[in-house]
Amino acid sequence: MPQPKKGPRLASSPAHERLMLANMATSLFRHEEITTTLKRAKRLQPLAERLITFAKGGTLADRRRVMRLIRDKSVVHKLFTDIADRMEGREGGYTRIVKISPRVGDNAPMAIISLVTTESPKAASLKEAETAVKLAEDAAAMSEEKPMEDAGEAVREETAEEAEEKSEAEAEAKPEEEKPEGKEE
Repeated sequence: MPQPKKGPRLASSPAHERLMLANMATSLFRHEEITTTLKRAKRLQPLAERLITFAKGGTLADRRRVMRLIRDKSVVHKLFTDIADRMEGREGGYTRIVKISPRVGDNAPMAIISLVTTESPKAASLKEAETAVKLAEDAAAMSEEKPMEDAGEAVREETAEEAEEKSEAEAEAKPEEEKPEGKEE
């Protein structure tokens, strides 16, 4: 008699476990966060990430493959349009499991499994690097235009000129505001 290779099942039979995981994946994509037991969350995570990878492919074959598991067309549409677009820059790690306090009643370890909505660390570091390069290029261009000693003085002169312009603009605006409403010049 064949023995299960993955250890004890989450439900009574393999078919029940597949259906339960399909329902949990549907709920995860619909609500983008679900609370469940820790073991169920750990079993759901690879399945959900695999489905998101199919959704990123976006082909008809990928859509049909996802439809075998998730039978709600509105959830599949959300997965392929909204969720796949948000996960485009990520190369994996689409879900996050956070442990929470045990369930009241049977003290089962609970967890929240949610879709990661923040930017990937790789994309964030790439953005920081691009910003640093741009700032360095701007600084190099500024140093070529003016010597370093004159650059500080030019900035001080510009700020003094700007302050004078602002005070002149405010002085012109105040007499107009202070005019009595009944009198006209």
